[in-house]
Amino acid sequence: MKKKSVLLLAGIFAILLASAQEKRPDPQPAPETGEKFRVGMAGYTFVKFDLDKTLETMQRADVHYLCIKDFHLPMNSTDEQIAAFHAKLKEKGVTGYAVGPIYMKSEADIDRAFDYAKRVGVKLIVGVPNYELLPYVDKKVKEYGFNYAIHLHGPDIKTYPDADDVWDHVKDLDPRIGMCLDVGHDTRNGKDPVADLKKYHSRVFDVHIKDVTGNTRLGYSVEVGRGIIDFPAFVKMLRKVGYTGVCSLEHERNMDNPFMGIAESIGYFRGVIRTTKE
Repeated sequence: MKKKSVLLLAGIFAILLASAQEKRPDPQPAPETGEKFRVGMAGYTFVKFDLDKTLETMQRADVHYLCIKDFHLPMNSTDEQIAAFHAKLKEKGVTGYAVGPIYMKSEADIDRAFDYAKRVGVKLIVGVPNYELLPYVDKKVKEYGFNYAIHLHGPDIKTYPDADDVWDHVKDLDPRIGMCLDVGHDTRNGKDPVADLKKYHSRVFDVHIKDVTGNTRLGYSVEVGRGIIDFPAFVKMLRKVGYTGVCSLEHERNMDNPFMGIAESIGYFRGVIRTTKE
């Protein structure tokens, strides 16, 4: 099916879904896709909105997995505040599956992040440690038994610009240290996220979904389905490698009012899933 046809079907699906949700009980179970991977949201999408608006938007989009950012749950939260946070998520049928991205520039930052993840009750940290701190990350992963996914950033930040760079720095470390494959940033650094998923799938612990207009630094974020990334091929590769994590939308367009873009992007991605069955 051509990309424009998939986009049209996805748009219709998103409109019908929003209409139907107005009439259905709250919360709704996640749609059954039959896939090993799940669809989620990266918390950074909602950097300009509070937790209530975040959960309202996720509920309307029927998305049930959230990577928790510290502007919604501060790292110095008490156990009581963490419990209240989880209770609020549960009311909306949402599960916090990871924390991050968290930037780490010292061993103390790493200690704080691992303690935070343990208290929050997740076993996946999406992190960005300075290169020289990777041996200490290795030590903490062995101590805690968590997976640690390094978020790659494309050409805008020198550290971890793409999947190749992450792999080169972690391949000799504990196998629980891998990457958050941000398909948009990988593409903007001139890479192919489909090929990189195939090559590095054993170390891909999280996926950030977005689309971009080009494969250079000049490429910018657009709604999923409007850019150059081949999402049908990416979904097929997710199946081929047996990815079992979350594919979280990290929407970075019109962030003052991202809601239509979120609905379109989630609708398109789900449309791709349902129309690329082998």
